[in-house]
Amino acid sequence: MKVLAIDSSNYCMGVSVMDGDTIIGEVITNLKKNHSVRLMPAIDQLLEEVGIKPNEIERIVVAEGPGSYTGLRIGISIAKTLAWTLGIPLVGVSSLEVLGQNGRYFPGVTVPFFDARRGQVYMSLFEANGTLVQRRTEDHIVLFEDWLNENKDRYESFLFISNDLAIHKEKIDAIIGDKALFAPVSSLNARPSELARIGSSKEPVEDVHQFTPNYVRMAEAEAKWLASQKK
Repeated sequence: MKVLAIDSSNYCMGVSVMDGDTIIGEVITNLKKNHSVRLMPAIDQLLEEVGIKPNEIERIVVAEGPGSYTGLRIGISIAKTLAWTLGIPLVGVSSLEVLGQNGRYFPGVTVPFFDARRGQVYMSLFEANGTLVQRRTEDHIVLFEDWLNENKDRYESFLFISNDLAIHKEKIDAIIGDKALFAPVSSLNARPSELARIGSSKEPVEDVHQFTPNYVRMAEAEAKWLASQKK
């Protein structure tokens, strides 16, 4: 099965192509550029370089969030359009689940997270299970300092993985202490090849048109609009 995976949910943008059990192409940009400008050209270029035509793709996999509201809308809009146009299945995968794969050999709990501003993070917990990771909690948003204080004695060791580590590292060190370990800089971002691998075995969405990003929380503009309607 030929799988095209798309991730524009956060700072890094990634595209990969998987054929059976083999990743045959992968593009990652770690640049502060507009995903809306770079994503489609990256998909076109990768497909051309691996010698696969769009009508040969059998499944689209997309990072469904949490993450950047704008980035999620860009990636999911493109993924839905491709899936509908080509008449093929669409699969959504948690952005945190993909990032959490970087802790597959860590003996404690792996904590992938994305900064959500105002002291909050999007996060979930994973634990190594052989060469894969097993989810322990659902994706959720928390006040990070409160979560750290509540969980500091619950586990023997923590591996924190995030491109936003610089924002929260001092706080993690102060609360978790020696139990906290941090992924190396080369492992702080999700790999689109992991996205393709995970998505190749998940069930597709039932209705491509009804598929929406998993924001975990409501966008600020939407929250204000709902509040104004209640008034």
